[in-house]
Amino acid sequence: MRTTVSTYQMLTGDDGAPVQLLSPDGQRRPHERYDRLLADLDSDDSNALLALYGDMIVTRRIDAEGTALQRQGQLALWPPFLGQEAAQVGSAHAINRDDFIFASYREIAVAYVRGIALPDLMKQWRGTQNAGWNPFESNMAPTQVVIGAQPLHAVGYAMGVQFDGAESAVITYFGDGATSQGDVNESMVFAASFQAPVVFFCQNNHWAISEPVGIQAHVPIGLRAPGFGIPSVRVDGNDILACLAVTREALEHARAGHGPSYIEAVTYRMGAHTTADDPTRYRDANELEDWKGRDPIARFEAYLTGAGILDDAGRSQVAEKADAVAAAIREATIHMPDPEPEELFEHVYAGPHAVLERQRDHFERYRAGFAEHSNHAPHAALTEGGH
Repeated sequence: MRTTVSTYQMLTGDDGAPVQLLSPDGQRRPHERYDRLLADLDSDDSNALLALYGDMIVTRRIDAEGTALQRQGQLALWPPFLGQEAAQVGSAHAINRDDFIFASYREIAVAYVRGIALPDLMKQWRGTQNAGWNPFESNMAPTQVVIGAQPLHAVGYAMGVQFDGAESAVITYFGDGATSQGDVNESMVFAASFQAPVVFFCQNNHWAISEPVGIQAHVPIGLRAPGFGIPSVRVDGNDILACLAVTREALEHARAGHGPSYIEAVTYRMGAHTTADDPTRYRDANELEDWKGRDPIARFEAYLTGAGILDDAGRSQVAEKADAVAAAIREATIHMPDPEPEELFEHVYAGPHAVLERQRDHFERYRAGFAEHSNHAPHAALTEGGH
């Protein structure tokens, strides 16, 4: 049975700004609506807070290592997420193990928090596999490179969850640029029509490749969802506590059978769109400096330090872990085995497929032809008198 659209409504700060629980200088701000969702953290659970901090530090280090590996020719491409750690880590910590994730190519921090093995984070970018991991082992679909395709997949899966009568939820991540894609808008039509248990998580990092968000969005992106009948919230995407709280609420909303919701996390991409991009050609350096002053890690670190939760020993411990993770990723990437050509035909369809089998047969006979030619035409250097 479908439920009606709940009273979960668009919410921003008092002045229309996104919800914020940590000020840019790291001061905790009480919030009548969201404090209950952080009760486990506010009750002196320093381990949970340090886990959030540790994941932010480690994932930033992963990002730096990915960029370095690409520059050194070990990866074909890398999508930096520098500056978006709070949005990704905070939201990922809100997701239950039986919830399912559909992400874009930039949600590498989400995949790390989800527990994806370190080598698997790199396989797609080295080109050794089309997908780095088994989605049914992690409840996270392979990251989608086609802009805006994954929300349709998420809504379809969420409708399946609904039809099965399960109490899990689905979350899909995409960027501000993807919101102009037809797939994203069509997915919201289906989600609203069927009241599917899905959360749309838009990371508005202000740049759709080389175009600023203001070109395609003349009002806040979070205001679009209510037009589809989907309640939404705008949140400070550089505030990890706020991202955690609003995502917990949205997922609770979905699991309770109240339908879809939409989160616009207002953050900033401090790096390039990908390592094939040069942001200095289109972005004002002053804008970047302004956003560096709102660095999500510096903000959370200031809060933890002021609360007496983080000290120099804690920082060193996290830094050592980050270095160890980076070293493991580098080792795994450099020594990653090349795939066998036949692997191209694996995992294309869920079961046997006649067309695919015919293509496999043609390919195997094509390869065999090279072996036959080699056997009948030895190199001159191997023949008598050859030089």
